[in-house]
This record gives sequence, C-alpha cells and structure tokens, in this order.
Amino acid sequence: MASERHVIVAGAGIGGLTAALALARCGLQTTVFEQAPRLEQAGAGIQLGPNASRILLALGLGPRLRAMATAPEAIRVMSGSSGREIARISLGAAVARRYGAPYWVVHRGDLQAALAAAASEEQAIELKLGIRIDDFAAQADGVAVRARHDREAADARAAALIGADGLWSSVRDRLQRQPPPEFAHRTAWRATLPADAMPSEFHGALVHLWLGPGAHLVHYPVKAGRLINVVGIVRDGWQQQGWSATGERDDILRHFARGIWSEKARELIALPERWLKWALYDGRSPFRGGAGPVTLIGDAAHPMLPFLAQGAGMAIEDAAVLADCLARLRNPADALRDYEAVRASRTARAQHMSRRQGTIYGLGGLEALVRDMGMRLVGGERLLARQDWLYSWKPPARFLGT
Repeated sequence: MASERHVIVAGAGIGGLTAALALARCGLQTTVFEQAPRLEQAGAGIQLGPNASRILLALGLGPRLRAMATAPEAIRVMSGSSGREIARISLGAAVARRYGAPYWVVHRGDLQAALAAAASEEQAIELKLGIRIDDFAAQADGVAVRARHDREAADARAAALIGADGLWSSVRDRLQRQPPPEFAHRTAWRATLPADAMPSEFHGALVHLWLGPGAHLVHYPVKAGRLINVVGIVRDGWQQQGWSATGERDDILRHFARGIWSEKARELIALPERWLKWALYDGRSPFRGGAGPVTLIGDAAHPMLPFLAQGAGMAIEDAAVLADCLARLRNPADALRDYEAVRASRTARAQHMSRRQGTIYGLGGLEALVRDMGMRLVGGERLLARQDWLYSWKPPARFLGT
C-alpha cells in the first residue's frame, strides 16, 4: 500500500530538489529518482530574483548560497551598437529593501550542489541516482511507478508522482496532456572566464546586458566572483537537443557582426577559447495540468525562454506551492489540481513576458533607438518597478516563517 505521506519526484535538478526540500518542510517523505548516475557541475549561470531567493532562504539554504552566490549591485543595460550604457537598474540593497529578499547570480551547478547537500541531511528525503522512470499507473491509493536501474527493476509506489524532469520530460510524454515545446529559432552560447581576464570597465558585482539586432549578450560573476559567466543568445536554425554542444568562437562572432555590434562587445565574445551552445525551446500552449496523482513542475510543465531570467524561479515557486497543497489536502489528486490552478496564470504570464522581452531585446534600427531612448527616460528605478508583479510574489505562509 502506498503511504499517503510519500511522494516520488522524477528529476534531481533545481525544481526536483527544491520540491523535495519543500515537501520535507511540510512533513512529507520524498524519494527523488534521477536518471543520471551522478550529479555533476553542469550548465550556465542563473539569475535568482527575490521571488525565488526568499524560498531558498526559508528552506535554510542561506549559508550555503551566500558563500558562492553574488548579489549584484546593478544591471547595466548596454547598447550593442554603440557600446555605451543605456540605463542602470539598481539591485543589491535597493532590491532587498523593496522586496525583502536578495537578487542573486550563481552558477547552476553550485545551486544544484547546495540543494543536494541540504537534501542529503534530511531524513525525509531519499535521493536515488541512475534510475529512469519508464512508466506509471494511477491506483486507488496513489501511483505505481515502473523504473529501472541499469537492467534491474526499481519499481516503487507513492501517493503522488511529480515530474520535475525538465524540458524533455518523460513524465509529461506519458501523461499525453501537454504538447512538446517548440523550437524558438534561437541558440544560446555560454562560456566562463576568470574575472581578471575581463576588461576593467566590466569588473565588479554587476550584471551587464547588451541589446542589439537579433541578438543579446549578458555577463555576470559566478563562483563567488572568481569567474564571469558569459551568455550570448542569437537567432539561429540549429536545433539539436541537449545543453552542451561544442560551439566555435568564429561562429558566434558571426552573429555579432563587425559594424553592427560595437568592438567592445566583440572583444568580450572573442575572449573565451571554449564555447558551448544549446537550442532554445518555448512552451506556447498553456499548462494543462496532470492527471490523477501525477503532475509536473518547472520546465516539464511550462518551458519558457530565458529573457525574463525566470526558468529556475518559476520551478522554485512551483515547488513551494505544490508542497503546501499536498500538506493541506488529504486527497493527493485534489491537491495536485489545486496546485495547477494556483500556478496556471502566473506561469503563463511569465512565459508571455519572456517572449515579449526577447522581442524587445532583439530590436534593430529605428525601433532600437526608440527603445533605448524610452529606457533612458524611464530610468532604472521605474524599470525595476515594472517587475513588481514578478519579484513581490510570496510563497504560502509556512515558507515565510509565519
């Protein structure tokens, strides 16, 4: 018989591990199945807005994350064509005062490692690596999961199954309720540099965001400021699945063409010797929810473009709301439908705003001049205020210490 206090989570990424910690906070037992044989330091840097950081702090991750994350002082919005600053949006103390939680930049691998370390200290969480979920079936008292470790069966039963297995979710595929994400005709390129390799103009705890026609560039410190994470996003037809295809420096430079992009930006792009790239996909269909005792969180539920820097943030929010619903409602299926109803409009808005932001970032010609002039006139404080809907979000009261 499946225990009504036991939940299986598919995927030990940011969403899955946060869900496990949130469920433990709510008194539930969790088994996390991860198909990778080991958790490795992979991926690029990520930005964590106050909507996400306040949940991580509530889950006790503050000491670990403060040791490796950076709280940037500001976002410098730069003109890709002229190389000059368009606007400066204060973060740091200004964000902490306004929203009651910090804005952090951190390497994805460091965040995942901090979550995994916290999970390993929780008796209510069991992390099983090298296990792939092949199928599942709803039962009267929960869900039966068919899984395997190498060639051996690793079947299990629980009150609920949470698909936190990312963009190419096998749980989503087996639910057959959500269409796969659509290729966005964009490719993201990433590299890291020692901080002292950057030109002095770009030193310090800052996020630099360069806007130009058909592309944009962002760079900020990770690894407690020792490295700089550099990401360029370009329009492209390359759509291979995966996160770490090798990219050639000359290829990315072609997307930031001389005469269109400033030499300052091109010199930055030329600094890394090694680039990796991945194709961007977007979930254009609203999240339709799961079925019975099964649901999805994060990219498995609502994949989104990175222009709002909220992919991880939405997964972290999902985890807190889901755990609260499962703790409050005795029937797991009812709890999951409640979670889905709570999250639907917010995640759809985040997807829409990410898409819209990408269009604004990639403007060229006269439209870009109008955009830049508007940003200068509005100013950093009001540009930040436009994100109040996003950063002011609060999780359920049990995650606020009230």
